[in-house]
Amino acid sequence: MTCSVHSFFQRKILNVADIKKLKSVGICTIKGIQMTTRRALCNVKGLSEAKVDKIKEAANKLIEPGFLTAFEYSEKRKMVFHITTGSQEFDKLLGGGIESMAITEAFGVTAQLPGPNGYTGGKIIFIDTENTFRPDRLRDIADRFNLDHDAVLDNVLYARAYTSEHQMELLDYVAAKFHEEAGIFKLLIIDSIMALFRVDFSGRGELAERQQKLAQMLSRLQKISEEYNVAVFVTNQMTADPGATMTFQADPKKPIGGHILAHASTTRISLRKGRGELRIAKIYDSPEMPENEATFAITAGGIGDAKE
Repeated sequence: MTCSVHSFFQRKILNVADIKKLKSVGICTIKGIQMTTRRALCNVKGLSEAKVDKIKEAANKLIEPGFLTAFEYSEKRKMVFHITTGSQEFDKLLGGGIESMAITEAFGVTAQLPGPNGYTGGKIIFIDTENTFRPDRLRDIADRFNLDHDAVLDNVLYARAYTSEHQMELLDYVAAKFHEEAGIFKLLIIDSIMALFRVDFSGRGELAERQQKLAQMLSRLQKISEEYNVAVFVTNQMTADPGATMTFQADPKKPIGGHILAHASTTRISLRKGRGELRIAKIYDSPEMPENEATFAITAGGIGDAKE
């Protein structure tokens, strides 16, 4: 269990008002303090540099310095779980499904994956940036798995993000929710990760600032996934790749977000349309999965295996 910042109150390092300030920016655990820079903590209204130094020093005493043997880390990795996509072939491609403590990115045609919403192992948070979320799809998926409609809808927490700043602010709420209901939430979906960044930073001269803000948000997502052992699934869009014609690539398109998003995503999945309801998923980049493909179907009841 992740140690709460309330232990600092018991040790008289922080008062109740300080803890409230930390929680307002999504810092609810000692691990969360370790994952936050001194500079960011100093930006929290009401926390002086002296107090931040005291907090950091106490946090370092309470948790391990960070070095583990490969065997110890292997044991820690046993906490990682996988959430089924609804298709056995797709799950096999991903090494068992959508992995916790990691960011999985899907891009291409029909990148929205409704399958995980039928997963009954825990609650889900869905951040919608393009107004594409439809609760009726969850009802269809619930029917497929013989689940109660109201129970399934109650297990999905929905938020509409209107700007890239709002999208970042929602992550503070997400972290607080994951802390309040520890072990209950299993999946965070953002559909789509880049849409609002493209709108808010549309000028060529704004690219550097956009990438900086994007990097901060992705870093926050990665930390949340590790701190609370949840799976993070993001969708993305594609754009024409001018350099692809020079390398004779079969598909001259690439996911947007540049190197920042490429390095932040643990596993990247390229999706393309097949015949009818069929879709082909391909591992675009992964630290452990080979570059294989899997065919699955999108049906009324969500993602399923392709029928022969």
